[in-house]
Amino acid sequence: MTTVQATAETPSVAATAADLAHLRTAVTVAQRSRDGGNHPFGALLTGPDGTVLLQAENTVTTNSDATGHAETNLVRLSTQKYDADFLRTCTLYTSTEPCAMCSGAIYWGNIGRVVYALGEDELLAMTGANEENPTMALPCREVFKAGQRDLPVIGPVDLPEAREVHHGFWN
Repeated sequence: MTTVQATAETPSVAATAADLAHLRTAVTVAQRSRDGGNHPFGALLTGPDGTVLLQAENTVTTNSDATGHAETNLVRLSTQKYDADFLRTCTLYTSTEPCAMCSGAIYWGNIGRVVYALGEDELLAMTGANEENPTMALPCREVFKAGQRDLPVIGPVDLPEAREVHHGFWN
């Protein structure tokens, strides 16, 4: 069963079957990132009809770029290829909740919706004080709420494979 965390500010919205399929693809991209020597994070962008338009891996290690998070890489690709009006109709799927930096990029990149699997709080519990992932306790919804437009978010979505891709990586 899929669960989505809800708060008073974010009522429960169930992930659809299409959302789950895209999240699983994002986790596959995260595994590809890990297999390639990077941190296990992956993201993809879908168009308004659900077609996968772009995918991006984390490239922090291989590119020696602290900003090479999967979501930020995806936003860079997206804004180079599509205009802002089109991006507002798109959804960014990610294996793990976007960090504060990525949330800012998503907002300024005009992405219209975000769906994520593993929550940042769960990631922090897995990584602890690992210097390779200095996780911030700042939910993406808080970053988006500070903006001037609505940015709907679904997540965390309980997807065991989103946790599994991190298993043993941060030890």
